[in-house]
Amino acid sequence: MTISANIAMINERIRAAAEGAERDPATVRLVAVSKTRPATDICAAFLAGQTVFGENYIQELVPKLAEIREDVQWHFIGHLQSNKVKYIAGRVALIHSVDRISLAQEIDRQWGRLGKVCDVLIQVNISGEATKSGTTEAGAIQLVRESALLPNISVKGLMTMPPFFDDPDAARPYFIELRRLAETISELQIAGVEMKELSMGMSGDFETAIQEGATLVRIGTAIFGER
Repeated sequence: MTISANIAMINERIRAAAEGAERDPATVRLVAVSKTRPATDICAAFLAGQTVFGENYIQELVPKLAEIREDVQWHFIGHLQSNKVKYIAGRVALIHSVDRISLAQEIDRQWGRLGKVCDVLIQVNISGEATKSGTTEAGAIQLVRESALLPNISVKGLMTMPPFFDDPDAARPYFIELRRLAETISELQIAGVEMKELSMGMSGDFETAIQEGATLVRIGTAIFGER
């Protein structure tokens, strides 16, 4: 299968999952995870109609920002060190992985130097796995409150990564929990905060995530093949 054919197939699966959950398919966006992939693969995906790409590593993203001239939208989806924020300031549309106030403050500082606002998602470690980044559920509410006070950050929602399961349905409780947390935060009506984005679901479980409210699904392997 080509990258183009894979994207067409995934978009069809997104449409079917959304409609099956009585959702408008337009409310779900595909983030093509392009880590370790060469620029040629990204360009092939772009020619197939894919415009949003997610990168995990600053050292990979920065050269791609210089190399790829197509009108793509970059999302940063990996663990982000505060001292690396300056390299992507003003150059990514959304950061999915804000998990601590020190990181939020550095994003605010770097975007503020440009007179811009950065859209961010708060990463929540719903599963509590020691190997995964993300704040706790209780910590997420506090982090949203503190981040909302920063003038150059706009909190747009939440992100999570459930444990890996062979059965996609096993991930469902984690997706449900993230959606419930977003609803709880929405009800707090924190000024300047929107809970409009839920970044959850990857190649193996994105249809389940869509059924539970995902608006951004992060898919790499099913588009580009095994790394």
